[in-house]
Amino acid sequence: MVLKIFVLGMLGTLPAIFIELQARSFFDQIFTSSPMVLLLYIFFGVALVEELIKYAVVRWQVYSSRALDEPIDLPLYMIISALGFAAFENILILSGLGPTALSSDILLLSMFRFIGATFLHALASGLFGYFLVLGLLHPRLKFWYSIGGLALATALHGLFNLYILETSFPGKILFPAAILIGLAIFVSFALTRLQHITGPWRIK
Repeated sequence: MVLKIFVLGMLGTLPAIFIELQARSFFDQIFTSSPMVLLLYIFFGVALVEELIKYAVVRWQVYSSRALDEPIDLPLYMIISALGFAAFENILILSGLGPTALSSDILLLSMFRFIGATFLHALASGLFGYFLVLGLLHPRLKFWYSIGGLALATALHGLFNLYILETSFPGKILFPAAILIGLAIFVSFALTRLQHITGPWRIK
């Protein structure tokens, strides 16, 4: 199941690229303000789309599987889906450098993608997964936990991308680093908390 979710997460990159291209064209046609187009594209055309696709892999394959027998499994599978997504995304970006790219450029971009984008995908999905578990543990609030987790993961994902694209040094480094550190602390706390939840576990 771990391998399946990782591979499906990788394949999820392909529809994400298609949807993101269509979203950019859609926003360009509706809005004339360049900053508005950029904001909508970063948060809704990229961040929201990618968070939903990573979740869709888990929702499709894991929710009805016996592999999901503990609360902590859900955020872990979300992280695995995200790692697959990030892996193929990184491959596509690095391959786009072309055969004439300098080795130093490839190394720097690889390090940046691994430290930044890969951790962002994994941690944002882990956060979303934690909120999904809270929704399953509290069925009356399931919808709100799910929406809240998706909104928070999307907002942090979008802010990370926005700071990387639109700010200059040192903000280009400091703000994304702060987001990653905050996410890492939260997800670590969340996984530790889920380890202590016992009793019957059912996906409803």
